[in-house]
Amino acid sequence: MDSVIPSQTKKLRIDKWLWAVRIFKTRSLATDACKGGHVKLEGQRLKPSHCVKIGEIYSVERAGNALTIEVAGLLEKRLSASQVAPFLIDHTPPAPPKTEKLDRDFPHLMRPRGAGRPTKKERREIDSFFG
Repeated sequence: MDSVIPSQTKKLRIDKWLWAVRIFKTRSLATDACKGGHVKLEGQRLKPSHCVKIGEIYSVERAGNALTIEVAGLLEKRLSASQVAPFLIDHTPPAPPKTEKLDRDFPHLMRPRGAGRPTKKERREIDSFFG
């Protein structure tokens, strides 16, 4: 694999590494995320030119999701998703089940047994949710 970089020989930019390990679909999206402050190391915002080091843990915000990833290896070129696993360790906590979010955001969807028919307002909210 000529795309793997030995850790002592060459420097690798954070935007290029995030693209290569498939965190972002394009390198320009990775660059924009860095410029926008969505990529952090120990709470510090990173520039796209930040040099990646093995063992560093980055916080990445992508499409409303917060990822916590550790660099396990340097990768310069983009590989298939199955080959990327040895180059990063995902420390992201599991997402809460979606039913809890629905119960919290739409309490009228989960009606207790025997509560009767929904009111007109509840029915409209149900219809707007499904339609």
